[in-house]
Amino acid sequence: MQRKLSARGCMCLAILVAAAGVFPAAASAQAPPRRSPHGAPPDTTDPTDLPRLSSKRPRIPGDQAHGLDFLFGALKAAPDEESAKHVEAQILALWSRTSSDTTALLMQRAKVAMHGQQFDIALKLLDAVLKLHPDYIEGWSQRATLYYVQNDYQRSLEDIEQVLVREPRHFGALAGLGMIMQGLGDDRRALDAFRKALAVNPHLENVRERVRTLTEKVEGRDI
Repeated sequence: MQRKLSARGCMCLAILVAAAGVFPAAASAQAPPRRSPHGAPPDTTDPTDLPRLSSKRPRIPGDQAHGLDFLFGALKAAPDEESAKHVEAQILALWSRTSSDTTALLMQRAKVAMHGQQFDIALKLLDAVLKLHPDYIEGWSQRATLYYVQNDYQRSLEDIEQVLVREPRHFGALAGLGMIMQGLGDDRRALDAFRKALAVNPHLENVRERVRTLTEKVEGRDI
């Protein structure tokens, strides 16, 4: 069964991290990926065969890189959730920025199609975006979201990889990775991904709760 995509789902994996307002990566982080009636994830992905992140990172224009560095510093220092949300919105705006009118139009139409549950159309539009601009972070993020709502975890993971190659600080993608790992039963790798997301953005309340739960499960209680 396909997942229903919310308005936040079109914001960098917001289907996976409601607390981030983004994967994201990503629906809501309030529930793990849907499982089959027998308790197994609908995707048969073997966690040992998951894509590995490359150490190579595409060059980001100087002004955008400087702006992101400043904003990530401000995000960590944000005194409250409201301030953090404001900074998050600015980060998302930079990730979404494009000088191509064609890319902007395709992305707008893809988001409309996703909201309308027209996933085949959205996929074709996002494929066109990434063919036109393969380093466009928002394109990879949106397609990862689309694959996730269709329960295609393998392809979603592959697109998350592309997001993180281009921006290792993408807290939505990191949280989305954690959600998928948790859904696949790999709690240790899920915990690692969630911790990395929090290291970048400590204001992800739902992710923080998952870290608490998984820490106890994976590492046990403190004596």
